Amino acid sequence: MPCSAVTLSIATITAIVAAALMAIAFSTDNWLYIEVKRSNIQSYAAENPAGNSQSILDSLNNKYYFYTRTRGLFRVCYPKERPPTVEIYLSPVETHCMNVDYFIPDENNETKGLSDDAMNRLHMARSTVALFMVAFLFLFVAFWTGVVGCWRRSPGNITATAILMLVTCLLAAGAMALWHGVEFYEKEKVVGEEYYQQWPNVLKDNSSIWYDWSYILAWCACAVAFISSVLFFSAAVCLGKEKRREQQNNVQYIMPVYPQKQQYAYAGYPPPQAYPGPYYHGSQYGPYNY
Repeated sequence: MPCSAVTLSIATITAIVAAALMAIAFSTDNWLYIEVKRSNIQSYAAENPAGNSQSILDSLNNKYYFYTRTRGLFRVCYPKERPPTVEIYLSPVETHCMNVDYFIPDENNETKGLSDDAMNRLHMARSTVALFMVAFLFLFVAFWTGVVGCWRRSPGNITATAILMLVTCLLAAGAMALWHGVEFYEKEKVVGEEYYQQWPNVLKDNSSIWYDWSYILAWCACAVAFISSVLFFSAAVCLGKEKRREQQNNVQYIMPVYPQKQQYAYAGYPPPQAYPGPYYHGSQYGPYNY
């Protein structure tokens, strides 16, 4: 079996897998899992009635970041208890969620009072979504160039598909890097009371944060897209070699056309019939030598 057929088949499968992984990661809400041990916070407030225990209890019942939740690019969802003070709806996967606000459009100019760090975090969060959308656009174009390349067995189209898959991989990886930049700002900069840097110590001590399966799928999509790009490059090389081999084999079956010797025996001179007379026919070199 030709290596181009095998490599193209594997490359196509990996490209489909990359597209599926990226779509699932982009649309689901399990990038971060934030578990809050609410019972421990209640016990802490009960055991320390002095000080700010009342404010802690108020926050425990009213602030959404005192509840266990998952967070994605577009939604914050509550798998356990739900805060009563925020607007929650049922997502397509039957989870209770609220939307992440990117302030697009910012009709009420709500971002005017944000600090520089908070604005930087917001811009990076917006850019994360934008880069993923551009990556999907390149993936869509790669699909059509790949279809045309397989149909026509064109090394040029397959090479273009490989380049598009590589660009898709780089764009998705860039989006992931920006997402980590957002995470860094939330942990290290003052960007809002709902983020880790400004949490009260009792909340920090009784919370656990880890990466969830949507985040893992996003990085897997980047890796599989890169593998698909390498496979498409390999398929283009194999296809080019096979085309050259076919051309060399076809040359052997071409019938050569040899010219007649009479066309070149008297090149530049008239044929013998143009010189009648005894001199020619009776020359010392001819058959009529008297």
